[in-house]
Amino acid sequence: MFCRIISRKKKTGTVPVYLNVYDLTPINGYAYWVGLGVYHSGVQVHGVEYAFGAHEHSTTGIFEVEPRKCPGFTFRKSILIGRTDFGSREVRSFIEKLATEYTGNSYNLITRNCNHFCNDLCLKLTNRPIPSWVNRLARLGFLCNCVLPAGLNETKVRHIKAEDGSNKEKRLGSNSSRFSPASKCQSVLTSRSSSSSTRKKPS
Repeated sequence: MFCRIISRKKKTGTVPVYLNVYDLTPINGYAYWVGLGVYHSGVQVHGVEYAFGAHEHSTTGIFEVEPRKCPGFTFRKSILIGRTDFGSREVRSFIEKLATEYTGNSYNLITRNCNHFCNDLCLKLTNRPIPSWVNRLARLGFLCNCVLPAGLNETKVRHIKAEDGSNKEKRLGSNSSRFSPASKCQSVLTSRSSSSSTRKKPS
């Protein structure tokens, strides 16, 4: 008698989960090819892109934008991380849990940036991490601080409020007072030192 061995493939989800990667600086045009660069990223699932940015308050820094169209950044590529069986409500529920952890004033370019958030979300949805090159510069800065200029740890991606009242971005959990990210995801790299100047800070 022969025993028939049937291999069972690990069940995968049906909903695609994408990592949308954006350039923060034109230098990425060269750095990308050697596995470096400074990138912003967001996770696209169920037709919504979720991302994380900085502001000066203890409310969440997680926000939503139209996929692949986060203002202020140059879209580079979309990467299929995997698939999930989480429905839109389940995804939303998990985002709400992350919201208390990823507050705007906890943003740090080296230890807690948008790519860390995306990695946590992708692991939850697909059990797969984001590609290592997306956040490599942050890891290098953590392992060897002299690699990055002094004060870069203070650098944050700050939100700028939209003046045109665009509806391209919806506030995450607009029905809940726990969520109050800026009204637009357009961001620029600024340092704490520059924000302490006489120039008015963006709200």
